[in-house]
Amino acid sequence: MGRHVVNSVSADAYEDGVSQERTMGKVARRILPFVCFCFLVNYIDRTNISFAALTMNKDLGITPTGFGWMVGVFFIGYCISEIPSNLALQKFGARIWIARIMVTWGIMTVVCAFARTPTQLMIARFLLGVAEGGFAPGIFIYLGYWFPARWRAKAIATFLLGVPLAAVIGGPLSSAILSLHGLGGLKQWQWLFLLEGIPAVALGIFCLFTLKDSPSKAKWLSPGEKAWIESELQLERARIETTGHMTLGQSLTDLRVVILSCTYLTGLIGLNGVYYWMPQIVKSLGLSNVEVGLVSAIPNFLGAVAMILWARSSDRTGKRVWHVTATCLLGALAMAASSLAHDGIFIMIGLTVALIGAFGFLATFWALPSTFLTGRAAAGGFGLILSIGNSSGFFGPYLVGWLKQTTLGYSGSLLALSGFLLLAATLTMIFRRSVRSPRESVPVSPSPGLMGK
Repeated sequence: MGRHVVNSVSADAYEDGVSQERTMGKVARRILPFVCFCFLVNYIDRTNISFAALTMNKDLGITPTGFGWMVGVFFIGYCISEIPSNLALQKFGARIWIARIMVTWGIMTVVCAFARTPTQLMIARFLLGVAEGGFAPGIFIYLGYWFPARWRAKAIATFLLGVPLAAVIGGPLSSAILSLHGLGGLKQWQWLFLLEGIPAVALGIFCLFTLKDSPSKAKWLSPGEKAWIESELQLERARIETTGHMTLGQSLTDLRVVILSCTYLTGLIGLNGVYYWMPQIVKSLGLSNVEVGLVSAIPNFLGAVAMILWARSSDRTGKRVWHVTATCLLGALAMAASSLAHDGIFIMIGLTVALIGAFGFLATFWALPSTFLTGRAAAGGFGLILSIGNSSGFFGPYLVGWLKQTTLGYSGSLLALSGFLLLAATLTMIFRRSVRSPRESVPVSPSPGLMGK
């Protein structure tokens, strides 16, 4: 009876696209700016070690290979806690668990400021990874509670804007903080960890009062709007489960999940390898710390714009696999071209285009697992994909550091990263052969933009 009433409301009151777009626009304005800002802070705290390295490596005696380990150990902790954290989210609710994650990662970022040896810093970075584990997949699952499939890619892309915007804002901010040498008896990099860790704690507390666990608990939605969203999500889950209900255990061994895990791993090796080393690559061109922050922001800003445009194109056309493959190929070609360049301007142009491709991959990839994962299977499947994929945070930066120390330059590193992006494109095409057409699996949004033009 309840489902009949819900579906009746959906059909009678929200059969026109205008009402649907108005409702989803309201949801987007309430949820997406906050979660995007949270992810921005998350990525600043995760990656600020790349700017801290400009002075920290010398103070603590950290080699290029050692820096690769400093970056990578974070992801070991992150991957270990990924799936348990997702299952805890299912048990305790998104609002409470996401708030817990944010408060603990903020505290651990502050702890990094008081490391006195490379070993202490490595332990703190590992615990930071454990604290952060589950945040991104938790938000992916949370957005699935609010956004039907035809709006979800744009919602996820808006959330993931936090990645490039973290560099756009975090780069100049981190460079400015590095000017606080000697203030209060702390070194520049210590101030960096301290000042950039505190906001996460405040946001975690604010999260408890901002996020709602489901549309039914949102006072800012009308009864009809709540009913329509719940109906759309119920119908979507029913369509997916008609092809065969997947348990948690099955999701962890499903061939499609394994292929997507490897795709995400190889794609992110290309992205993280550049992202974490970008400040030092730019610094090697002879720029000051302040100039490094400003120049590093440019490719990330363009990557942010590309993410939104590419996600809209993916939702409008429904050609999910093609959009993921094209971005990987673009990034691979640009990275290879950058490895062959000798002039600083051409190196930066190549890296900019490569990041546009890598961020485009990030924006459109997550529409693929959503075509066949729901419920606890989604928690496990998303967690596995992210656990394997996020190990790229170890392999990518470590590979760049090892090749730089071995070859005394970045050309070999960039060429290797190009190869991983090419492999990601190949794996995406293999995934396409293992499922029916994504255009048939995922409804296409009737309008070009989630937030309106």
